[in-house]
Amino acid sequence: MYAIVRVGGKQYRVETGDSIVVDRLQADEGAKLDLEPLMVRPDGEKAPLIGKGRVEAVVLGHERGPKIRVLKFKPKKGYKRRSGHRSELTRLEIGDIATGARRSRAKKGDDGS
Repeated sequence: MYAIVRVGGKQYRVETGDSIVVDRLQADEGAKLDLEPLMVRPDGEKAPLIGKGRVEAVVLGHERGPKIRVLKFKPKKGYKRRSGHRSELTRLEIGDIATGARRSRAKKGDDGS
């Protein structure tokens, strides 16, 4: 079973037990989060469940990404500018993925009377 979740404006394909790195979240280490599922696809089914389900995640820790160095240079002008960037990230471990779909036992059109 896998799910497509939206975290911080980006979409990730996750399965139970996966560890993903997302943009920094305002949550403490060890906190449990409910992620927004866009799609959940149970095992053995061809059609996914759109917008239904529940995905739980645990915050493993906060990290910093690799340093990116930027250099601007214009030849023959004496222009050089150096800057850098380092992303603040959060590592999440995916726990339980639940479909949230409940199938009724009643047949379609059967009102129970």
